Amino acid sequence: MKSYFIERTDDTPRLNFDPKANIFQIVGKSMPDNPVKFYQPAFDWLNKFAEMVNEKYNIRLEVRFDYFNTASSKIFLDLLDEFQKFIESGATVVVEWHSRKGDDDMQEAGQEYSELVEIPFEFKVN
Repeated sequence: MKSYFIERTDDTPRLNFDPKANIFQIVGKSMPDNPVKFYQPAFDWLNKFAEMVNEKYNIRLEVRFDYFNTASSKIFLDLLDEFQKFIESGATVVVEWHSRKGDDDMQEAGQEYSELVEIPFEFKVN
């Protein structure tokens, strides 16, 4: 399957989903004017990818948000739900949540997400 890649901007994160290289990344700020419109192609790609996911997949989602607004936070939870479906298909999924040292808000956000989904989280402070 072809990878999905969107380069980051000042207001949107880099999205890099490359199953052949086993790279799943979200990096940067997420405050697009229209989060649904921005993330919809990623959801479409994930839905197609879900058709081929099975127990052979070991997926590590690397999340490195600098900031996300309230509208993006809901979309991100929906995105995690898509990764949850991969577990239901037999894949192994881990979220690697990165935050900067001293960024208590982002560390707390990761903790809150980890309590809302049934995906293991690993927390990294850089």
